Amino acid sequence: GVTLGEMEFVHAMTDVTGFGLGGHSLEIAKASNTTMSIDWSKVPLVEGALELAQQGYVTGASGRNLASYGEGLEFVGSDGGGGIKELVSDPQTSGGLLVTCDAGETDKVLAAFKDKGFEGAVIGTVEAVESGKAPKVKITVSA
Repeated sequence: GVTLGEMEFVHAMTDVTGFGLGGHSLEIAKASNTTMSIDWSKVPLVEGALELAQQGYVTGASGRNLASYGEGLEFVGSDGGGGIKELVSDPQTSGGLLVTCDAGETDKVLAAFKDKGFEGAVIGTVEAVESGKAPKVKITVSA
């Protein structure tokens, strides 16, 4: 985190913990008056996590998180079913780090992760909020 915090092209970062990827993304969107657009196919998942969620193995907090901030999530290409909503809102006590940066600098951010022995992935973009709309998290699910 310290290395990333010193990079002037990094604009925000948060650990993905109790509110899950959806909640922490929404916090950044609200604080910066933006739309966080996430490509679900690019989100790294623990092997078997989606299959377990599809079978109903989800945390109780996932449902509470959705009840709390679900109106700030927009699913495109899917209604978020099949375990996706539950994983987006799944609280992690040892989650990843969500970083926003200038689009042209993602290679440097990924290199910083690699230098410290971590994997990184570009999972989406940050966009200006449409006029008259509230900040949100848009999650695109490809078939």
